[in-house]
Amino acid sequence: MADGSTRHSPDADGAGGAPRAAGAWRTTWLLIAFMMINSADKTVLGLVANPVMADLHLTREQFGTASAAFFALFSLAALGGAFLTRTVRTPVLLLAMALLWSAAQLPMLFAAAGFGVLVATRVLLGVAEGPATPVAVHHLHGWFEQRDRTLPTAALLVGATAGVAVAAPVLGAVTHSWGWRWAFGVVGLAGLLWAALWHRYGKEGPLAPPVGRRPAGAVSEDGNPVPYRKLLLSGTWLSAAAGTFAAYWTVSATLTWAADYFQEVGGLGLRQASLLIMLAALAKGAAMLVHGLLVQRAGRRAAAGLRPHIPLPSGVKNGLVLLLSGAATLAFAATDVLWLKAVLLLGPMAVSDIIVTVAQTSISRISPAERRGVALGTLTCVFALAGILAPPLTGRLADAGETVADGYLRAYGVMAGLVIAAGVVVALFLRPERDARRLGVPEATLPRAGEAA
Repeated sequence: MADGSTRHSPDADGAGGAPRAAGAWRTTWLLIAFMMINSADKTVLGLVANPVMADLHLTREQFGTASAAFFALFSLAALGGAFLTRTVRTPVLLLAMALLWSAAQLPMLFAAAGFGVLVATRVLLGVAEGPATPVAVHHLHGWFEQRDRTLPTAALLVGATAGVAVAAPVLGAVTHSWGWRWAFGVVGLAGLLWAALWHRYGKEGPLAPPVGRRPAGAVSEDGNPVPYRKLLLSGTWLSAAAGTFAAYWTVSATLTWAADYFQEVGGLGLRQASLLIMLAALAKGAAMLVHGLLVQRAGRRAAAGLRPHIPLPSGVKNGLVLLLSGAATLAFAATDVLWLKAVLLLGPMAVSDIIVTVAQTSISRISPAERRGVALGTLTCVFALAGILAPPLTGRLADAGETVADGYLRAYGVMAGLVIAAGVVVALFLRPERDARRLGVPEATLPRAGEAA
């Protein structure tokens, strides 16, 4: 693995040619696997909710608290990891995170590990996974120019949904055959395997900014520094934070409680519930990939001087997508028809995660390369707060209802309200190109040979 002590020039990778493109997509595939394991690490506790609550004698609110422990330091870790990108090479940070994930999961294999160990290891896991998405996106964008980032970013984030899709049936089968503790063991071993591969193949791309000093990319076109204050108070950054907060609320609540919901309210068995969760994850991933392909196609049309098919700002389009998803969430909660719940879950509810891709690429657009890691990490710091709030609040609402179904109805109503409100904010204020012009941030271009040193 490149340890980051020296920077390779673009020519070393064949900048502008097939070798660099091959390296970019090899890195993308490795990071997709990274995100899959990251997602499985978070998903495992929700998938084994019932046996864990039964074995450790926990209420739903206690279990929700254990799940939320993952996010106790998640936001601070995301911010701290983002600032580390200024002084530590991203390949080193990614390797360290993967090793810590495994260290956090494997203790649950031991029979003596109870509620206290569960909470402590979830806190450690949250610290190790907090910087994962912003550091991975920052690393990935070191391989692709701005105009080419949407599709690989979407593919990277699909890794998170693919992780749920793979983890749900696999860990369900592991739990059924070997018990819930081995579900933690399997994801811990997967982290070690990825770390070995990354140590061998992981390296930075030709667009990665230098570390340890401020490069020219930290200033705007007029030569003045771009303050973090202006970045973080721009309409694009704030609306991206609102949209991703709402989307992550749905993700964290679903990861923790979807299996319990479909068993207690839908009357499904664990394997059936796991299958439905897997299909929902696949639907989310498909939505993000289709969106990435459409954006790439729209970029090619624009480069050819053709008008867009839908001449609306991207913020308006994506705000409408969130509004659709929020309305579908309300319908999902209100209906008692299981097949209709499945249609809504796999259809319009699945498109809410598109805003995560949009937010990452939009913030990269308005950020100079040296500011990008911190801007993305601060976004994660904010939207991850949803992970602290959603699991215990959802569990509390489920327990507080006259029936579990009534409680979940209120919980999904809160979720729908957040998504709808975020849709309005995104439609009104997400304008990356306008804000990039206002901040004086040009589109990134590949450095000439020798400029990356």
